[in-house]
Amino acid sequence: MSKSNKYTIQNEHLEIVIQGTGAEISSIKDNDGLEYIWQAEPKIWGSHAPVLFPIIGALKNGTYTYKGHQYSISKHGFIRNNNNLQVVTHSKHILQLQYAYNDETLKNYPFKFEFTISFVLRGKSLEVLYQVKNHDDKEMLFSLGGHPAFKCPLKATENYHDYVLKFEHKENSKRHLIDKNGLQNGQSRPFLTNEDTIELQHSIFKDDALIFKDLKSRRISLAHKTKGDVLRVSFEDFDYLGLWAKTDGNFVCIEPWLGITDHVDTNGDFENKEGILTLGPGKTFKASFTIDIF
Repeated sequence: MSKSNKYTIQNEHLEIVIQGTGAEISSIKDNDGLEYIWQAEPKIWGSHAPVLFPIIGALKNGTYTYKGHQYSISKHGFIRNNNNLQVVTHSKHILQLQYAYNDETLKNYPFKFEFTISFVLRGKSLEVLYQVKNHDDKEMLFSLGGHPAFKCPLKATENYHDYVLKFEHKENSKRHLIDKNGLQNGQSRPFLTNEDTIELQHSIFKDDALIFKDLKSRRISLAHKTKGDVLRVSFEDFDYLGLWAKTDGNFVCIEPWLGITDHVDTNGDFENKEGILTLGPGKTFKASFTIDIF
């Protein structure tokens, strides 16, 4: 069982570092040494790119019920900060890490799962591929997603407000609001009105994440207003998108989700949780998103 903290994959265009702990992308650098990933300043936000499984966000009161029994999972699940992922494959262009059920996981997540995350480097693109296998004799319930934090501004001579987020289509979409506990409060506000651009200001995150449930776009780019696109995240397999930053943090998280944080009025029944995925006995589920560097 590997305890090494960092693994590198690279080619002629990019060098990518992934932490063994939590399978977090901790660095993406180009040939000029320009860093694209937030460097996890602990006084602001000490993560780079958490992996979210088997829940997204928070559970109401930190608990859920399944078949009449109560269980507890911490925010964003148990891959985040996990030291026990095993290395399945590590080559020049590919890293694959895996975590499977054990006696401890079964106490708070009663499903016999096998979770594999792969990082595949092709040219100037990094594919992040999730694979979930159900080794149980019953249907498995789960959510999963990404939480990569991109450095913004990229250069010391630039400002946060020099950047925008650009969707591939013009959108008419509400943002769904969350409370101080990170739960959906049932309220929404109009946010995008026939628009394809969000101008980055720290203040747009003062009420926490921007959560979208009905986007047409499955690609979003981080772009400098005058210098153009710097990176793009493609998330064809994901139903929800979260955008988030700390109001004092020079980064922006682009988060593809299959699942979402609990509602304040949930009864906690896992089978009725919004966005929950189901996977039959012996079945395998796959989903991926891609980060392209320009």
